[in-house]
Amino acid sequence: MKLEMPALQDARVLVVGDVMLDRYYHGETSRISPEAPVAVVNVQGQEDRPGGASNVALNLAALGAAATLVGVVGRDSTADSLRKRLAAAGVQCEFLESSNKPTITKLRVISKHQQLLRLDFEKEFDASDTSGLGDNVEKNLLNSQILVLSDYSKGTLTDPAALIGLARQLNIPVIVDPKGTDFEKYRGATLITPNLPEFEAVVGVCRTEEEIVDKGRGLMTSLQLESILITRGENGMTLLRPTAPELHLPAKAQEVYDVTGAGDTVIAVLAAVIAVVNTSSQQSLADATRIANLAAGLAVGKLGTAAISGPELRRAVRDEENSGKGVMSAAQLEATVRDAKFDGERIVFTNGCFDVIHAGHVGYLSEARQLGDRLVVAINGDSSVTRLKGMGRPINPVERRMAVLAGLEAVDWVVSFDSDTPESLLKALRPDTLVKGGDYAVAEVVGGDFVKSYGGDVKVLNFIDDCSTSAIVDRIHELSS
Repeated sequence: MKLEMPALQDARVLVVGDVMLDRYYHGETSRISPEAPVAVVNVQGQEDRPGGASNVALNLAALGAAATLVGVVGRDSTADSLRKRLAAAGVQCEFLESSNKPTITKLRVISKHQQLLRLDFEKEFDASDTSGLGDNVEKNLLNSQILVLSDYSKGTLTDPAALIGLARQLNIPVIVDPKGTDFEKYRGATLITPNLPEFEAVVGVCRTEEEIVDKGRGLMTSLQLESILITRGENGMTLLRPTAPELHLPAKAQEVYDVTGAGDTVIAVLAAVIAVVNTSSQQSLADATRIANLAAGLAVGKLGTAAISGPELRRAVRDEENSGKGVMSAAQLEATVRDAKFDGERIVFTNGCFDVIHAGHVGYLSEARQLGDRLVVAINGDSSVTRLKGMGRPINPVERRMAVLAGLEAVDWVVSFDSDTPESLLKALRPDTLVKGGDYAVAEVVGGDFVKSYGGDVKVLNFIDDCSTSAIVDRIHELSS
């Protein structure tokens, strides 16, 4: 399924929430203080970046969207710095000023790309500071396509329910980045985006994928939400919709430097896409989530709060020929395959040890991929390979074998199994086509009878001649002796 980047420059987004300034001191550390066992940092530079709801607005502006930001600041130089940086990026600031509280500031000390210390300067805002917020929001909603509530529990969003009500009266969707254990205040929102700890703080600990889905759907019903997106760090994100299977997307980050602000990037991209795309269809929201997942992978690859630009995201979307590829658990894969089938995609399944990936594997997997829309590769776990191939095998542990397979263009999803056959996976996934490589007859393919029982196809493809893992291992032993 082709993923396309919408015209985000047409989006008009209103962001309301806790604005703050992220300040960074950068320097070198080469000694320990004689006063206490702490590192001495020779500060060589200072950098100010908008944070919190300000970072959401900054991300929107970087994407090319028109962003208006409503929040509370103090009457201080920090607020001036924040306004200056946001205005330079094209964000329209509609700030209320507190007469006796400072602009929220997070000061971080960084050395050699490592955060050593964070200092917070803040006092929680109250009703006296947010007087007039509702009128400000109502005025700016008239020129907006979507409302984002960015809640960091600093007091700006004392009554989010009232703001949700204002937007829904105008048929404007509302996305909420929630905080705390009381999600009742977000009742009626279009979409909420808790991370997994925030989600579990409300619904209880989730030990399985099924629990996440069941409790999420229960929360959607009780709070009259249209959808929930649960961000799960290195385990990607899970989208729950009322009339579609859950959508699980694996994390896209190649290397994680800093998760600061990644949630702001996700909600900004979601808001911009939803603002310009018809989200009445389940697929539109799924595509918005896929694009946001790509953006999150870019964000955590940068140090500190960092906005993702429109060109960066367009390149990522262009390079992502098939979204949602990667290594998955069996439970995650089952949900993902259900979603793919819901979208009309045909699933091809193959399995093997794949101990040393060679040209025969690559050609065979490329040919298998042509038989459908998605290719699942299930590989034997390490103990299973040892039982099948003998002591000394596998050469490569399962994590490395899975990583190599996931990097192949033909492969969509990789999963491992510890039994000697993949029959339990076949029964859970019910692929359209089961493929096996090698000198097998169709009748000899394990699981073939089951696949044919519900109308699926079973095919055998040949490896390239004179190319096998065992032959390669034997040749290595011969050369080393």
